[in-house]
Amino acid sequence: MLKKIAQKDRLTLGLVFPLESYNGSVPKMEHQEKLAKRAEELGFKALWFRDVPFNDPSFGDAGQLYDPWIYMTHIMNHTKTISLATGSIILPLRHPVHIAKSIQSLQQLSKGRLILGTASGDRPIEYPAFNYNLENKSELFRDSFFYIKALQKEFPIYESKYYGKTNGRIDVLPKSQYSTSMLVTGHSGQSLDWIAEHADGWLYYPRDFNFLKQTMTNWSHALEKNKQSWKPYMQSLYIDLIEEKNATPKGIHLGFKSGSEYAIQHLKLLENNCVNHVIINLKYGSRPAEIVIEELGNDVLPHFI
Repeated sequence: MLKKIAQKDRLTLGLVFPLESYNGSVPKMEHQEKLAKRAEELGFKALWFRDVPFNDPSFGDAGQLYDPWIYMTHIMNHTKTISLATGSIILPLRHPVHIAKSIQSLQQLSKGRLILGTASGDRPIEYPAFNYNLENKSELFRDSFFYIKALQKEFPIYESKYYGKTNGRIDVLPKSQYSTSMLVTGHSGQSLDWIAEHADGWLYYPRDFNFLKQTMTNWSHALEKNKQSWKPYMQSLYIDLIEEKNATPKGIHLGFKSGSEYAIQHLKLLENNCVNHVIINLKYGSRPAEIVIEELGNDVLPHFI
């Protein structure tokens, strides 16, 4: 499924839930099923779901509110082929056995549509609620990452430092005929060499083009150093698409406000700098998401198919 949304020297577009513009932390989550179906019809390659255990008003973003596994299953039942991706499951705050079971269940039910973005979490206030030490999050992430991979094998034998062990006499069902790509978001407390060697791709955040160029150089060097073939680089991007197509762009938090002409130019620059997939976030939009998704699909998306 990863190949459907990310190919070398090409850029594709996805959308992250909530598919709406809103103020504050908590969205309304209205008409999301209808908008997800329309995004698929228009040709967006992926729908992205976040893992946000708690609403932290000071952070300003509670994601799509619903548990990501449950909501992915719900949206799966309202769509047909579009990729369902997590951006991202917080590995240290969930048990790897439950994650592995959810992965394999959703893969089978969706016929292989799941892509697993993983992270260590960006909200330190959540760690005490799970009785985990924030200082251990990098090690917790690695331990969970490898345990999840082991649990997808037949009758695994694996000993985890933090989460338990299996002795080869029990198995996690269902087993899935579909392999699951595991991406790492940001650094998640890991070196770039570690990400290049062990992840199937790298998710990052929108930055200026000078930063991006250096980042892509570092990513390429890390892959080469660790004897890895090409792996995709993806990023999020906040867009407030306004009606005037030729409007002069203005910066917003982690993105821009503009008409479709600049949006195309900006995304083409990302493509030329080897970004393979952009996850569009509509939170700061000034117009209804239904209108914006339609215009992105009709005016912008045809340049990236």
